[in-house]
Amino acid sequence: MTEDFQSEKQRASAWFRTLRDEIVATFEALEDSQTTGPFADQPAGRFEVSETTRASDDGSDAGGGLMSVMRGGRVFEKVGVNVSTVYGTLGERAQAAMAARKGLPGMKDDPRFWASGISLVAHMQNPHSPAVHMNTRMFWTPHAWWFGGGSDLNPCIEYAEDTAHFHAVQKDHCDRHDATYYPRLKAWADEYFFIPHRGRARGVGGIFLDDHNTGDWQADFGFIQDVGRAFLPAFVPVTEKRRNTPWTEADKDTQLIHRGLYAEYNLVYDRGTKFGLETGHDANAVLMSLPPMAKWV
Repeated sequence: MTEDFQSEKQRASAWFRTLRDEIVATFEALEDSQTTGPFADQPAGRFEVSETTRASDDGSDAGGGLMSVMRGGRVFEKVGVNVSTVYGTLGERAQAAMAARKGLPGMKDDPRFWASGISLVAHMQNPHSPAVHMNTRMFWTPHAWWFGGGSDLNPCIEYAEDTAHFHAVQKDHCDRHDATYYPRLKAWADEYFFIPHRGRARGVGGIFLDDHNTGDWQADFGFIQDVGRAFLPAFVPVTEKRRNTPWTEADKDTQLIHRGLYAEYNLVYDRGTKFGLETGHDANAVLMSLPPMAKWV
């Protein structure tokens, strides 16, 4: 495979930035509309935006992105929305891992890569309002290209109707492309977001995909766009429903313990965390997903 895919790369990178802008604006609007509850008398949360960079071995330009983090808001205790476009050559460990997992032995001879995507994690003030994760990305090497990502809901106090709504929106957006996508990607999420050492899932699931390449870049790009478009209609109505639910100290304790579970998963198992740290991306951006406070028993 020799195509540089320059036009496709530019389109994908631009889309992830557009999605980021829409999500940031929607979350700040949620902050503005929160006029009741224990945090209503404090200023509405706003994202702090900083540029991130990827460190290359030889000091050459290796790309970067934007890290947008809101802390201590009325609705969001901590939420990060990152976009990045990075490139360069993979180190030996990453080459070996990709060759083994992706079946790309040619990476040793030509280890160039390009990757772009959006990554989001939100931790909420109200324990009844679920945390959430979403990411979508495109990855290119001279040997193959693919899309990946997904979205999953992580309540510490579960409501069946919230789970049903979140999954229904994911299914609707998947079904627009292929009726087999949602059941397969739901099962994949159930497997991927499982914590073996705890013997349980980290949340109530969603969808997950990787190595998505049907051979039709345009169709696959359209699908990954709909994975991103599904996020706000899946998550925002649940947030609006739960953000004013009264909570107790016991509820908050339950939330902090669940956040410990979330942190364990992201530090031990998450592929994105491992890849970001191994390839030299800004550590603060990579670890943005960690909760502001957590507790272990």
